[in-house]
Amino acid sequence: MSFDEFRSLVAQHAPGGITPTAIPGVLVSRMDDGGAQDESTTGTILAIVAQGTKRISVGGTVHDYGAGQYLVASVDLPVSGHFTDASPDHPALGFGLELRPQVIAELMLTAAAADFPRTSRGPSPSAIAVGDTSPRLLDAVLRMLRLLDHPRDIPVLAPLIEREILWLIMSGEQGATVRQLGLADSSLSRVRHVVRWMREHFAESLRVDDLASLARMSPSAFHRAFHAVTSMSPIQYQKSIRLQEARLRLIAGSGSGSGSGDIGATAYAVGYDSPSQFSREYRRAFGASPTQDAAALRAPARRQ
Repeated sequence: MSFDEFRSLVAQHAPGGITPTAIPGVLVSRMDDGGAQDESTTGTILAIVAQGTKRISVGGTVHDYGAGQYLVASVDLPVSGHFTDASPDHPALGFGLELRPQVIAELMLTAAAADFPRTSRGPSPSAIAVGDTSPRLLDAVLRMLRLLDHPRDIPVLAPLIEREILWLIMSGEQGATVRQLGLADSSLSRVRHVVRWMREHFAESLRVDDLASLARMSPSAFHRAFHAVTSMSPIQYQKSIRLQEARLRLIAGSGSGSGSGDIGATAYAVGYDSPSQFSREYRRAFGASPTQDAAALRAPARRQ
C-alpha cells in the first residue's frame, strides 16, 4: 500500500517534466512520453522511480532502473537516457533528492559511521549505481513527500528526513558511492574536483598530466580513477560536455541557425579548432548535423 501512496504523491505534485518542490533539494518528475534519447547531465542526486522504466548510458555503460529502484549519481556526468515505457495514460513518475556532500560529511563524522571505510584504497567506486528501494527508505521518502501538504513543517522536519534518507543510502548496497561524497580525500572526491574544473573550462585545451596534478594524483592513477568513476576518459568527458553546450547554444540561438557562420562560431566557442570536425562529431553524437538537429528541436517551440 505504501508504494501506491508513493506513486500517488508524486503524481499529485508533479505537473510535468522535472519540477523543484517547496522542499529544498527535492524534485518530482512526470514524463508522458519516453521520446527520443535525451542528452543531459546527472548532477549529484538520488532518483527513485515510482512508475516506469528508464535506461541511461554513460560512456560505454548502460543502466536500467524501474519502479521500486533507485539510482545514485555522485559526480555530474553527461548521460544519454530515455524512459522505455512512458505514455500519457501511464506516465513515468519519479522522486529526486540532491546529494549534498556537506550533509554526507556530517553523517560520516557520527559515531554510528565508525565502521565505514575511511580511505580510498582499492578500486574507485563508479559515480553511478542502481539499487533496490528498501521498505525503510520508501517510508522515509513518503514522509518527505507528505510534507508538501504541510508546508509549515518543512523547515523543521525536512532536514531531519534528508539525513535519514542519506543515512539509509550510505548504509545500503550502494553506500560506497554515496559515502565518498563526504570524504574530502577520496579518489571520487578528487575526480569530482577535476570534473567541476572541466565543466567550468570546457572550451580550453587540456593535458591529462595537468588534470592529474589538479587531482593530486599520478597521471596513471588519475586516468584509472577517472575512468572507473565516469566510465569515460577525460578527453571523452570533455567532448561530451562541449557537444552538449554546443547543442544548447544552437537551440537557443536567434534566427534559423542554418548559416555556416553560426555553426563555425559555435564550434569555436565550445573549443573546437575545426568546424568540420565539430560537425562530424556532432552528427556522431546526436544523429543529425548541427543545423538539422537545432531546427528539429526548435520546431515544436515555433508551432506553439
